[in-house]
Amino acid sequence: MSSTTEASSKSYVIGFIASLILTIIPFYLVGTHLLPKGATYAIIFGCAIVQVFVHFVYFLHMESKTSEGRWNLLSLVFAAIVVLILIVGSIWIMWNLNINMMM
Repeated sequence: MSSTTEASSKSYVIGFIASLILTIIPFYLVGTHLLPKGATYAIIFGCAIVQVFVHFVYFLHMESKTSEGRWNLLSLVFAAIVVLILIVGSIWIMWNLNINMMM
């Protein structure tokens, strides 16, 4: 087995274990009701954000070490900005229509 295959397999195993842990924590907190609702929501949100980054790094290989990785990361950031502009713009338009059309 070559070192590239071993490194790739090791990366996938680390990503899988991290994803598993970041999935089990929220399920455990919701199932046991150990913490207040606000703290549980905060931990669920935090685990979701961390899991997104785990998937980007370990499964989608979005690291900035290589030229290809930088372009992939740049494409992802551009797509996120476009989606954010669409969502915020749509909400802004609907809010303005609601305010201006109410009589």
